[in-house]
Amino acid sequence: MIVFCGYANIDLTVGVPRLPAPGARVQATAVRHGHGGMAANASAAAARTGADAWFAGVVGPDPRSTAFLAALDADGVRTDWTARTGTLTTAVVLLTPDGERAVISQDDELDARHITRTARAAREAGADWLYLDGYRFPGAAAALAEAAAGAPSGKPAPGVVVDLDGCDRAEALRTALTTADHAVIGRPLAVALLGGEPALAQAAADHDVHLVVTDGARGWTLLTPAGERHAGAAIDVDTVDATGAGDCFTGAYCAELDRGRSPLEAARFAAVAAGLSCTRPGARDGLPDRRAVDSWLEAHATPGSPEPDRPQ
Repeated sequence: MIVFCGYANIDLTVGVPRLPAPGARVQATAVRHGHGGMAANASAAAARTGADAWFAGVVGPDPRSTAFLAALDADGVRTDWTARTGTLTTAVVLLTPDGERAVISQDDELDARHITRTARAAREAGADWLYLDGYRFPGAAAALAEAAAGAPSGKPAPGVVVDLDGCDRAEALRTALTTADHAVIGRPLAVALLGGEPALAQAAADHDVHLVVTDGARGWTLLTPAGERHAGAAIDVDTVDATGAGDCFTGAYCAELDRGRSPLEAARFAAVAAGLSCTRPGARDGLPDRRAVDSWLEAHATPGSPEPDRPQ
């Protein structure tokens, strides 16, 4: 069981010939609405690949929020712990023909109290994993500590997976790493806040966290607390829209961890899922199911597998 606590929103995706410079005007080539949000997308990706996924975000009491939750339900995501006391926010995505994006997001109403309640409920229900997005830090660390302090004895806390995209300061990122058992982050943000790969490897060791660094079409790297380094290529697809691909990666990674797979196996599976998700427009429409990912893996299987890079 995986509980996803974080963003839900409506994506307003605007096709543009190029990203506008300051003060410039461009003509939209397409405008569409779709369901999005880091945690909601990740929960749908996990459910489609067979996980027992729960979404515990904050939306509104309005019909649009009802439709949003119904779409998650249709994907097999449980939404019982989603609060309907706020607003379903909007994210504006500017998308160029070659897949370059700029995103304007709106803050939601998911606060520390909601995180504490969700963490307690997840522990009581015997959840194996709790997902949080990077926007919640550093405050989420205190919320999780409060949840642990009030937890009944004898029930282990779920492992914590953090999607670090959304952390805007090195302090927030390091606090999230201290809290997480597994963390996923895009390379540009990782380098901007922590530095190059030696610094990232040191962070994985210092914080005792499995750190997955994604890099779009350039693939991914898994850095382990023990100093191992694993790297994999992105799959070759005709990309239509990469919106939500990172969320898909994290959701599929969580699903594989929940199946008892190793972090390396989980990352390899997640990379295929994320690549396949780019072949259709929107953050949700392209999310693959387990059969699609397994079929790709079987079709592209090669004898043996590379050994991890070991510390010197």
